[in-house]
Amino acid sequence: MTLVNDRHSGESRNPALPFPRPALCLVTDRRLCHDASLVERVGQAVEGGVDIVQLREKDLPGRHLLDLALKLKDAIDGKALLIVNERVDVALLCGADCVHLGEHALTPSQARSLTDSPIKIGRSVHDYEGAINAQQQGADYLIAGSVFPTRSHPNQPPQSIRLLQNLSPSLTIPYFGIGGIDATNAPHVIRAGASGVAVISAILASPLPAEAAHNLKSAILEAWAKKQGAAA
Repeated sequence: MTLVNDRHSGESRNPALPFPRPALCLVTDRRLCHDASLVERVGQAVEGGVDIVQLREKDLPGRHLLDLALKLKDAIDGKALLIVNERVDVALLCGADCVHLGEHALTPSQARSLTDSPIKIGRSVHDYEGAINAQQQGADYLIAGSVFPTRSHPNQPPQSIRLLQNLSPSLTIPYFGIGGIDATNAPHVIRAGASGVAVISAILASPLPAEAAHNLKSAILEAWAKKQGAAA
């Protein structure tokens, strides 16, 4: 059965619209917000420089996830792209820009068969072979890692910068590094060939999410400019 995004069928979308480069992606985890509202913190982070927000709250049932997605969409107010993790139906209903698939979820080609919407489809990958397969299956972008040790995946051995370096000559789609990334090591991710970085605690665990986002964005912009200058 094909899912059609009737709610936003009148919107004009450009499926070839590229991600900003370098891009700063914030992956949500409402458990890190403590007494603060996730929506409020995401709004502050977007004001600070976040380009992409990935809604990743795996324990929420569909109705509650959709409600949160719509609130985030209002908070983002067109200043950042919205990604919904795993749930193609929720992504379509809230008018998200992308749906993101885990390594063991549907393949990009399977997810794309569910809809005629131009929604972008991403995939998490943890090694070179998985990244190449995802690109061949029609993924529009990848999130690769964990690059550094991370509290969100304590049992997953980090792949190190080498994974990103190995992907650079082989991928024609954007890919972002994730895992243990902060303003101090984000430049290494950009220099290794990534199109941007994805972070969780580096922003959401900060008491000043806008400032944390600003510092991260400044770090990757500087690294990107130096890389482009070196290649010129």
